[in-house]
Amino acid sequence: MNLIDNVFAKLKSEGRTALIPFLTIGDPDLATSVTMLKTLEDAGADMIELGVPYSDPLADGPVIQRASERALRNRITLVDCIHVAEQAREAGVKLPFILFTYFNPVLQYGLDRFFELVRSKGISGLIIPDLPIEEDEEVRALAEAADVHLIPLVAPTSKDRVVRISRKARGFVYCVSSLGVTGVRADFHSGIDDFLATVREATDLPIAVGFGISSREQVERFEKQVDGVVVGSAIVRTIEDALPLLADAARREEGLRKIGDFVSQLRG
Repeated sequence: MNLIDNVFAKLKSEGRTALIPFLTIGDPDLATSVTMLKTLEDAGADMIELGVPYSDPLADGPVIQRASERALRNRITLVDCIHVAEQAREAGVKLPFILFTYFNPVLQYGLDRFFELVRSKGISGLIIPDLPIEEDEEVRALAEAADVHLIPLVAPTSKDRVVRISRKARGFVYCVSSLGVTGVRADFHSGIDDFLATVREATDLPIAVGFGISSREQVERFEKQVDGVVVGSAIVRTIEDALPLLADAARREEGLRKIGDFVSQLRG
């Protein structure tokens, strides 16, 4: 069974909601990304999104865009990000990894080679935000053959489209809490509760909510409605604030502790 399924089943039996942090891999460097994966696991993360830095990220707000720019200055590639998952496994990290990437890097690498690589390096899920369901048949077939869950993003839209997207999902359905790109927010889409209820009715899979969640209070606001909560920009911003500490060998542990403490606070 896929690790994502195992984790959601375990959390359901315990009455808990999955905490799913997002990292931009390679920010500030690959070795630190490996260490941060262990830091997040120790702080209470249940699975982690590995963000592949991309030059034209349509779904990402300014915080994640800046992180991608820093990583791209280090020439971080899609393959580098996948190998980080392998290195984290070697370091003892056991939680599921979900690769978040845009379609062009996957297409450039080659679909068959890509899925052979993610399968062999311990990737459990895949999110491709610019691949619509109308064009994902080949990718979906390769993902299923590799036992990698292709996880869709679904935003507030017509009920018919919510149902169509949800029925093709694997792993879980990623519900977008706010219209627009990622980023820390004080308020969410006004119809978010009805939207989440619609998705819940459309699928037997777990559902997770993300885009804009940045505090323990906001995590609590959704915990009773969903099976998982994704926190991205707030964690990437915490890493950004800690960069001077991470760059100083004498204070590196302090920087990692600051990141871990933030995730622990989200867990509550």
